[in-house]
Amino acid sequence: MPINFDSALGIHPDALRVRSQRAELLASNLTNADTPGYKARDIDFQSALKMANGEMGTMKTSHQNHIQPTGTHVSSPMVQYRTTLQDSLDGNTVDEQIEQAQFMQNSIQYQASLEFLGGKFNGLLKAIRGE
Repeated sequence: MPINFDSALGIHPDALRVRSQRAELLASNLTNADTPGYKARDIDFQSALKMANGEMGTMKTSHQNHIQPTGTHVSSPMVQYRTTLQDSLDGNTVDEQIEQAQFMQNSIQYQASLEFLGGKFNGLLKAIRGE
């Protein structure tokens, strides 16, 4: 009986991809914290995961910081501009503390997804070995 890795691994590979792309986007926000007029962006993780999982279509990347569903503009529905808590004089919407906190939270969740995926592979290995 052949192994269907998509069903065996669940959503964890997709979650890793989305978390990785979110990390790149958050890093870009931190990098551009002093760039006048830069608008902080983030990924709607739930929508991106649904899209990656095939519930809303197929997922394509057009650029290292973009997730682009087929036939949909890159900024909708997953990549969104972050709302600001305080206006800045230069039009930059990056709040470094928020971005750092989001980056750290995303890193922890990425690590958790790696652990879940590793557990799935260990389970598959045990099943293949008959343990």
